[in-house]
Amino acid sequence: MSWVTVGKTDIYYLEEGQGQPFVFIHGGISCCQTWYQQFEAFRDRFRVIAYDSVNHGYSSNSPRDEEEPDRADELEGFLAALGIERPILAGNSMGGVTLLRWAVRHHDAAAALIPSGIGIGDATTPPTPAADPEPLPPDAIFLSAGWALTDRFRTEQPLLHERYIRVRSTATRIEAMRHPRRRSSATAADMAVMHERIGVVRSPMLIVMGALDHLVPGAERLHKAVPHSEYHVIANSPHNVYYETAAQYNAVVADFLNRVL
Repeated sequence: MSWVTVGKTDIYYLEEGQGQPFVFIHGGISCCQTWYQQFEAFRDRFRVIAYDSVNHGYSSNSPRDEEEPDRADELEGFLAALGIERPILAGNSMGGVTLLRWAVRHHDAAAALIPSGIGIGDATTPPTPAADPEPLPPDAIFLSAGWALTDRFRTEQPLLHERYIRVRSTATRIEAMRHPRRRSSATAADMAVMHERIGVVRSPMLIVMGALDHLVPGAERLHKAVPHSEYHVIANSPHNVYYETAAQYNAVVADFLNRVL
């Protein structure tokens, strides 16, 4: 178990293996522990790292009366604190947003980029600003998976489903959901024009989506906006494609890295 200070946040992270740094960035209401199947698949070849973003997992909470901190700034600070250069970055959902925003700032600084569970708008269909979340009921102690995982998965893999629920239901995350922070205006502004800016990215990119994810149209726009990117859809897979269909996700990622590194 390791922590590092990034800005005002006490960041918790996991690290295994040696070699090229491979950093995993979790989605909203999730945590670094959910990448354990990727750690098992890639730790023999890479230095695999995953961290809990502010207000998630075992990292610290931000002030209640402020916006959510800028997670792209957080990623920059985390990489600098660990002395990481030329990383492979994989991010799902909110982690995919963080990855894309960081990549626009650093056009070719990543060895590879692997966003999943993410889409972008375009000039005719800009993203609709999301409302700030409602407070969590005070008696709630576990956080459901919602539409991120399928009912089939819950029935066929009850242990993995329950494990996902348990590992992300930390005191830090529950505190943040009982006292929701305002959404980041910087993130919203960046995503509103991402279709115009993402084309500057030169790092190799693989976009991985679950076929059941409602963000597939936005992922197709992302693929079109980054002409050199590769795009792969995994059948019968949901928003959390890396978790529910980990074996397929890992195989696609491994093949991509074998070719671009």
